[in-house]
Amino acid sequence: MEKLTVQEEEVMLYFWKMDASFIRDIIDAMPEPRPPYTTVASIVKNLEKKGYLQSQKVGNSTMFHILIPQTDYKRQFMGNVVSNYFTGSYKELVSFFVKDRKISKEELKDLIDLIENGDNEEGGKS
Repeated sequence: MEKLTVQEEEVMLYFWKMDASFIRDIIDAMPEPRPPYTTVASIVKNLEKKGYLQSQKVGNSTMFHILIPQTDYKRQFMGNVVSNYFTGSYKELVSFFVKDRKISKEELKDLIDLIENGDNEEGGKS
């Protein structure tokens, strides 16, 4: 799975949220000021080349379908972050956020509950 640029990731977040879409649908969902159509179209073309999207002709338009689920991308991305910045240790990752006060005691307790209960629930749409 090829790494996404910041712009590509931003566009993919809309696809993951909206599922199969036309470029115009993605642009309409973006906050003002919206990027030009040509900019988003170029990013979508790159996403298609990288294997994240697949195009399908629908009349005179092109609809794009997701090929890589968000959960797969998250898993790959987080695995790289943990490997590159936390010596492969998820414990070090969580410890970093605890020490930096980015995670509260309540959130940490929730994580412990998830681990103890074997809850495999994943947030967000994949």
